[in-house]
Amino acid sequence: MNSGPKTVGTAAIRLSGGVGLLVPLLASAPAMALTDADALAFASLDPATLSWEILLDGLIIIAFLCGMFVWVMAALRRAHRIAARREYFVSSALNNLSQGIVIINAKQVVTYCNDHYLRIYGLSRSDIRKGMTRFELLELRAARGMLTDDVETHCRKSMAPEGYIDVLPDGRRIFVKKVMLASGGLVSTHEDHTEQDKLSQELKSTKRFLEMVLDNIPSAVMVKRVDDGKFVLANRAAETILNRRREAVIGQTVMEAYPEAAAKFVLQRDDGAIRQGGLVTEEHPIPTDNGLRLFATRRVTVSDESGAPQYLIKTSDDITDRRETESRMAHMAYHDGLTGMPNRAAFLQSLEQLIDACGDTDEEFAVLSVDLRRFREINDVLGHETGDKLLIEVAQRLEKAAGSGVVARLGGDEYGIIIDGKQPEAARKLAEQVSEDISREFVIDGKTLRVGVTVGVSIFPRNGKNGAALLANADAALSRAKARAGGSIVFYEAEMDQQIRDRRALHHDLYNALSKGELSLHYQPLARARHSVSGDDVTGFEALARWIHPTRGFVPPSDFIPLAEESGLIVEMGEWILREACREAASWPRHLQIAVNLSPAQFMHGDLVGLVHSILLETGLTPGRLELEITEGVLIDDFDRGLSLLRRLKALGVRIAMDDFGSGYSSLTYLQAFPFDKIKIDRTFVMNLGRNQQSSAIIRSVIGLGHGLGISIVAEGVETQDQLNFLAVEACDHVQGYLLGKPAPIPTYDAWVGRLPYAGHGNVHSIRRVG
Repeated sequence: MNSGPKTVGTAAIRLSGGVGLLVPLLASAPAMALTDADALAFASLDPATLSWEILLDGLIIIAFLCGMFVWVMAALRRAHRIAARREYFVSSALNNLSQGIVIINAKQVVTYCNDHYLRIYGLSRSDIRKGMTRFELLELRAARGMLTDDVETHCRKSMAPEGYIDVLPDGRRIFVKKVMLASGGLVSTHEDHTEQDKLSQELKSTKRFLEMVLDNIPSAVMVKRVDDGKFVLANRAAETILNRRREAVIGQTVMEAYPEAAAKFVLQRDDGAIRQGGLVTEEHPIPTDNGLRLFATRRVTVSDESGAPQYLIKTSDDITDRRETESRMAHMAYHDGLTGMPNRAAFLQSLEQLIDACGDTDEEFAVLSVDLRRFREINDVLGHETGDKLLIEVAQRLEKAAGSGVVARLGGDEYGIIIDGKQPEAARKLAEQVSEDISREFVIDGKTLRVGVTVGVSIFPRNGKNGAALLANADAALSRAKARAGGSIVFYEAEMDQQIRDRRALHHDLYNALSKGELSLHYQPLARARHSVSGDDVTGFEALARWIHPTRGFVPPSDFIPLAEESGLIVEMGEWILREACREAASWPRHLQIAVNLSPAQFMHGDLVGLVHSILLETGLTPGRLELEITEGVLIDDFDRGLSLLRRLKALGVRIAMDDFGSGYSSLTYLQAFPFDKIKIDRTFVMNLGRNQQSSAIIRSVIGLGHGLGISIVAEGVETQDQLNFLAVEACDHVQGYLLGKPAPIPTYDAWVGRLPYAGHGNVHSIRRVG
């Protein structure tokens, strides 16, 4: 009966004892005193039983403590793993930075440095020992040649708040920046700026270069932002347009930079260009310190990535001189350089226009071909200067006589006139008036001169329905008039076709002349333009064909060359001239240039490039010594084909020159399309030097144009010392003419080509004697 309560009491004691033992162990609190009941229960226990129960209680306590120990150790291991992972992630992150990182604690001991820091300074992980101080690390770098300054100087520089560039002995540039920590330590970052600084210097250098280029281009350049309308850039040339220093304009709007009236003018056009987008070009006058000048302005809108307009770039060029030059060139294309009157091209154009106007009517008009008599005698006896003055005065009298008619100089001493009215009465009346006016004496330079005229007339539409036919028939009538004794007026008649038969006979003779050896080459020297020209200044010769007919005697090139071109014989003749000239030049001891004229017909028939190449190989002449002279007709007939052939010829290494520049169209398009090596100014401009300002201005313009394009300039027809002096002063490159030497067989110039001893340094007069 008592066993139950006893057991319960024993258990209670055991539990009480267990709890009583655990409490002081876990809570470190004083043990609680047993109650009276517990004491009585404890006293009543059997000693053996008490020992057994105490043992069990101890085992329970030990097991509990072991469990607690295991739990604490597991928690510690988990915390260590978490810390290790966190340290691994931090270390990995720091090691993958593009910067070197060093962490120093308050005691100046290195607590961390990443791999990139070690790579920058050529260190290894084993070089960083535990407890190494900041100063020891710097001494290690110094010992490895990775510290430029001493340790103390480096430490002082590296503390700059904005950081500093540490230039290593190997040239690398390391940007170092240090940040102090609240604990007293610091974090130091190290970044290799070598390439970055190199690119920065290159960018600065490029920027300076572009600014220098921008400031030295002749075009005025201005840039403004679209959003606020303020200028952000202006080059030196823009100051001419702004009429003020650019520094005073940058940062201002158009309304602030320009006078009010000009600002409104500019702002309307700027806004329009921005709305239109792309490139907008206009020409407009601008007042400058040098007066009113014509400018070409181009506006380009630059958009941002979204397509919205961001900047407006404006470039302006002073085109006043260019337009004046183009105007002079256009005038040269249709006007005679000596007299200033329309030339053959303009005359034919007028003919075609008048034919179109009269095509559906019964209107008539006449074409007069007028030739001076006794002019060549005056020209040969008194010289070309007097002859040119005579031609100018003849032109003036013809224009006065023709009134509203068209008068043109067709070439040499030949003029053309177009006159409307009832025919043939109106033509006869004008021809008689012209004959009377020209027969009156001329007084030139104190000399009294007398000449006469011969006139040939054709009438539209009975004698031809196109300009070429009308002019050809007027020339046929002129030839008949010349054949008569004294001056006369002849109207075209059908039987004059006999002249055509005569020309055919001459063509037949010319064809045989080639096979019979009647053709020969004469050579005329070219020399550098000097006030006193010597044989040392001779740079080459031009090869010119000559024909001695067995019965007619000397046939002028002006007669047989056009005939050869019309008949196509010029192709065969041109091949012979080219081969003979190259063979002759290849034999000269001095390596001088040889110039050969090419006809437009040679470009249209056969393989011209292959022919030139084979002749160069055959004769052994260096390609650079051959200069091929062409007229604008090569490009007028078929521009694309002519341009292609010229480029292929130039690829052979030969030089290309434009001959008779200014005598025809001489379009600037040709000079732009092909890099000519030389331009030859037509002799009519040179021979008129000193007589009118136009010729001087035109020659200056052509020289300036050529030099601007990098093209050498040759002036033909130099016959006086004054002409030579003018060309030398104006920096003309080369000259050619009777003053240096007439066309002659090459033995005449044996001394100059190196076949005979040459004394050298002779003046121009000695050259003339040789020529």
